[in-house]
Amino acid sequence: MSDYGHELGFGAFVTPSSARPEAVVELARLADRAGLDLVTFQDHPYQPAFLDTWTLMSYVAARTTRVRLAGNVLSLPLRNPAVLARSVASLDLLSGGRVELGIGAGAFWAGIEAMGGRRLAPGQAVDALAEAIQIVRQLWDTTDSEPVRVPGTHHRAVGARRGPAPAHPVGIWVGAYKPRMLRLIGRLADGWLPTLDYLQPGDLAAGNARIDEAASAAGRHPGDIRRLLNIGGRFAPGGTGLLDGPPEMWAEQLAGLALTEGISTFILASDDADDIRAYAAEVAPAVRELVAAARAAGTGPAAGRAESPAPELAYSPAPESADSPVQESADSPVQESAAAPDADKLGVEPTPDDGTRLSSTRLWDEATRPTRPAAPAGQGYTPVGRAASGQLVQVHDMLRRELAAIRDLITQVQKGAIDAGQARSELSQMTMRQNNWTLGAYCESYCRVVTQHHSIEDAAVFPYLRTAEPGLGPVLDRLSEEHGRIHQVIESVDRALVRYITHPDDLTELQDLTDLLTDTLLSHLAYEERELIEPLARYGFYDQQIW
Repeated sequence: MSDYGHELGFGAFVTPSSARPEAVVELARLADRAGLDLVTFQDHPYQPAFLDTWTLMSYVAARTTRVRLAGNVLSLPLRNPAVLARSVASLDLLSGGRVELGIGAGAFWAGIEAMGGRRLAPGQAVDALAEAIQIVRQLWDTTDSEPVRVPGTHHRAVGARRGPAPAHPVGIWVGAYKPRMLRLIGRLADGWLPTLDYLQPGDLAAGNARIDEAASAAGRHPGDIRRLLNIGGRFAPGGTGLLDGPPEMWAEQLAGLALTEGISTFILASDDADDIRAYAAEVAPAVRELVAAARAAGTGPAAGRAESPAPELAYSPAPESADSPVQESADSPVQESAAAPDADKLGVEPTPDDGTRLSSTRLWDEATRPTRPAAPAGQGYTPVGRAASGQLVQVHDMLRRELAAIRDLITQVQKGAIDAGQARSELSQMTMRQNNWTLGAYCESYCRVVTQHHSIEDAAVFPYLRTAEPGLGPVLDRLSEEHGRIHQVIESVDRALVRYITHPDDLTELQDLTDLLTDTLLSHLAYEERELIEPLARYGFYDQQIW
């Protein structure tokens, strides 16, 4: 996982509906006025319900002033690459350098064939895209006086005169998911443009690794390739899921993707004007602030964690059932801070740890946790500072609620109170939404949110507090170390989920590991609130919301 350091960009992905063309154009103009960087449109020439994407882009370019435009992504089998190259360059010149080239090797082959295109096998489609990129680049390169020469198998351009050159260096962004296409991006393209809904856990990291390896082998720098992502979600005051909640939660999650997965351009798929306004006005600036803070601190996602890896989990099932909690032993008491925050002054109160433990496994000794220095006598707090503390508790409360929901469903299935079909129905009503409503998908989504929350803290919040108050160092070091231990538990839950999907009749391992996750996470959240609520209220965080 890596932050490639690219400047962040935010865009809209608008449906090119032919039923209300004026509404499509108005959404693009709204994105322009709202300050988004990019407007994109899908390209399906065989679909009569859609406007032709290139015609739409040309019209929108004339009706906007600053926003950039791209297909998302243009269907190469129905767009001759030599003609496309000249079309892109021409519109870029006419629009003042506001066009990018998003392109794909082809999908929906029956529709492509119906429009006169030729069906290609997967390997042929990769080769055809490589040939097309070569043609486009040669036509744009007017520094060479020789005619274009690409004698390809699927796309040929031999003897064509070069030009015109675009007004600016147009990025060639490829929509792709498979290994060969990812390696092609590393060799030839300027950007990777997948859609979040089509990705499985680990796909971003694996895709980045393939692109980076291919780029290095081709003598290119991996950082020269932009990583973009189509996203979708819901803005709601009470939502609690991945891209399902208030704008500040969206900001944290997208900043996590930027810092841990290298994504630098986020394109929101929505035809709702209010969504576009909120995304531009509230989400984009907050993501930029969080990522800028992390980069300014010179830290990565793992900043502050112990250099030595956490030991492998020595898991052993709890001797008692999930209905019989194991109490923390007397030699590891629940600790109280010597400098408890004043809830009346702060306007927020930390959630106490009641000492209940469900698992017999212990990942740390709570008695050795350091505490923060006492606050100065008579310390006052600004509304911005109090808001920062309140946001920390709000996000932690969300994590607690969702963890309780997971536990309840696992318990009900285990007891036979509901069957798998009923569990699926209940999961479909929860706020963390996935394409496939399964217990595994929901648990995985929850684990990803926890990891992203910790990444933001490690990369931005903790370094800021460490600079503001060096005496917090031991507490921040311990919190970062616990983040690493919790991540190990999450990885163990992921592995158990894979085994559960294979053997859905046995929930024992998943139940036991969920108990361990419950113990470690709830203990950690309580400790963090107890130690950081007061410093956050005192120092704030660049006068911006952080969670």
